Amino acid sequence: MTRIMLRLIAQGFKDMGLNPWALMLTLAAVSLVAFLAGLFLMALVSINHQLGTVRGETVFQVYWRPGTELATVKEQWEGIKHVPGYTQITTFTPDEAMRSLANRLGRSPRGANSLTKTFPTLAEKSPLPATALVTFLPDEKDYDRWMAEVTDYFKELPGVERVAVTPLRDELGHAWRKISHFIMWPSIGFLCLVLALVVGNTIRLSLVARAQEIEILRLVGAFTWYIRLPLVVSGATQGFLGGCFALTLLNFVHDHIKDVLNFPPLMIEIQFLPIGLIILLLVVPTLMGVLGSWTAVKD
Repeated sequence: MTRIMLRLIAQGFKDMGLNPWALMLTLAAVSLVAFLAGLFLMALVSINHQLGTVRGETVFQVYWRPGTELATVKEQWEGIKHVPGYTQITTFTPDEAMRSLANRLGRSPRGANSLTKTFPTLAEKSPLPATALVTFLPDEKDYDRWMAEVTDYFKELPGVERVAVTPLRDELGHAWRKISHFIMWPSIGFLCLVLALVVGNTIRLSLVARAQEIEILRLVGAFTWYIRLPLVVSGATQGFLGGCFALTLLNFVHDHIKDVLNFPPLMIEIQFLPIGLIILLLVVPTLMGVLGSWTAVKD
């Protein structure tokens, strides 16, 4: 029995070469449908990644305790530049903060002189703390986790007294993150259904040319499984090869277009399919090749 099964499986592979033109046309049709489905999925994944990533600026105001050693503070300012998402920092020493305050109050460079004349002790030692205004442009999927980690980082710096944060989050991205799972999975499911129907029907149509052969085998008393097994092997192989060709073409296209929109202000990098969708593009055509071949021989 095992020998017969192996012989029928080998026969299924051999039958694929009996009509090369029909084989190539079937593979081309399956590959094209899988490629178009993959292209749409790639666009959907890129949109989800782009809108699901926080792009808005987040500004942290960090205040050190008055009297903190300035050398320590300046060293911490340099360390802040290595925090993920950092874009720029504006710093004020106590004296610079006092001059800035005086200029704002006096609306002219003479304001600082008038302030120190009125309060002579301010000219000797500024009571204002060292301050830093740090701007980030986070590229994070989990924005809340990132903000909590950065806030804790600032609070744990020696000498820091207070941290204030102003997140300028993009409203479109925030809305998308709330509804993305209601859009992504139905879209993927519908696309897989279309892919399955088209591939299954294509495989079935490719067996029309072998209708007479199947009928002869039935007339001589061959069992249904004996007829079906080589066809199932052939259909599964064609579906799997079609999926492989489609993924190869998708990878080639992705290499040439992944950075086509990656320029300011868009900064959109086209994402390739995640491993789960890659497996899906192989499994669906293969299963539909099996199902299409199985249903082609009716009892």
